[in-house]
Amino acid sequence: MPIRHLFGSTPTFAVEPDQYHVLQSALSFREYLLEAIHKATSRVYLVALYLEDDEAGREVLTAAYEAKQRNPKLDIAICVDWHRAQRGLIGAEKAAGNAAMYQAFAERYEYDIPVYGVPVRNREVFGVLHLKGFVIDDTVIYSGASLNNVYLHFQDRYRFDRYHVIQNAALADSMVGFVRNEMIRHPAVNNLAQAGLPATKELKSVIRQFRISLGRSSYGGEKQFVGDQQVAVTPLVGVGKRFNALNQKITVLLAEAKREIVLCTPYFNLPKVVLREVKRAIKRGVKVHVVVGDKTANDFYIAPDQPFKAIGGLPYLYEMNLRKFARANESHIASGELSIHLWRHDNHSYHLKGLWVDRRTMLLTGNNVNPRAWALDLENGLLVEDPQQHLLAKFTAEFDNIHQHTQRIVSYRQLETIHDYPDKIQRLLKKVIRTRADRLLKRIL
Repeated sequence: MPIRHLFGSTPTFAVEPDQYHVLQSALSFREYLLEAIHKATSRVYLVALYLEDDEAGREVLTAAYEAKQRNPKLDIAICVDWHRAQRGLIGAEKAAGNAAMYQAFAERYEYDIPVYGVPVRNREVFGVLHLKGFVIDDTVIYSGASLNNVYLHFQDRYRFDRYHVIQNAALADSMVGFVRNEMIRHPAVNNLAQAGLPATKELKSVIRQFRISLGRSSYGGEKQFVGDQQVAVTPLVGVGKRFNALNQKITVLLAEAKREIVLCTPYFNLPKVVLREVKRAIKRGVKVHVVVGDKTANDFYIAPDQPFKAIGGLPYLYEMNLRKFARANESHIASGELSIHLWRHDNHSYHLKGLWVDRRTMLLTGNNVNPRAWALDLENGLLVEDPQQHLLAKFTAEFDNIHQHTQRIVSYRQLETIHDYPDKIQRLLKKVIRTRADRLLKRIL
């Protein structure tokens, strides 16, 4: 039977299976992205949490600028988080942030490129731009990756993510339309490549209006007829707890799963509603696979021989969550109803997210499936419905590649306890738990 999508007023696009590709590494993602920018003929839209002032970030920005100089009519726009772009790295000394690089590039070239700072909230801790997706001409490149050395495997380390490439003009138009109409046009959004930027406090009122507007927004486009030889791709967006189409779809996918769920998250800190649906799925006989990064593969992990910073306690807090979950479900782990796979590869890090349900429905998303994503950040995703399993081989190859560096947990006892952690981490976590600050941290980090 043909697929007919009925999720609200959200559009659905018919995609040919041979126009859908999955890249398997950060390095191939970087190479593909740079080549696509180089060959762009009509538009380049890059949306990420940040575009970093480092070698890989400058390489991407240089590629975009060189493309613009060759073809001044090329429509290029970059969107990053407003707050993140104007500060240094967490734990580093105070700095001007990436905005200084954007302004320096604009001064250097004849034809400049706007880098829009998108403020989802007045303070970064209460919400950031976590929207994903790069559009180059009529191709959508969807990944949870931001743009810097580790995400693009520029040097020795990489941060593993997902990299899906979909060639479809209508889907590309829809995603660009959202960026232009729902984000760039709003007065709360400013071009970080220009000097004399307003202070965040000057934008307080319009940022509040902007968030309300985002809460009512959705992707544009038609509901296309999807035949048996095609797959359906539906873009979803959400911000905040109420009327969040993306959150609702995640919940529905878990609730309707019949045979198998594969859930990827880099930070094991599931919202209560997700945890509830996972437990219900196990009880009704659905095999649940959770793929999560080992604490040493967390992007906040700091090796014991490195200078201590409080932010380095987060990976241990997530492991404590995972151990508690595994202990509560020890019998399901033993029976094979629940599988927990820990990803670890040398000193690399893990940033995968998303769902694969019954091997027929895939949700690509930047949503970490944690309370912060559920209530604070602006998130999006691409729902891929493939009842005829045209993409099964491609998706299976992707997960075979993911599992290449995972270890299956057969008992919660394999996971360390707080008493196994370095002394400074123990003292920090005991203080956090004693003051109940862990409850707040789990909501905002």
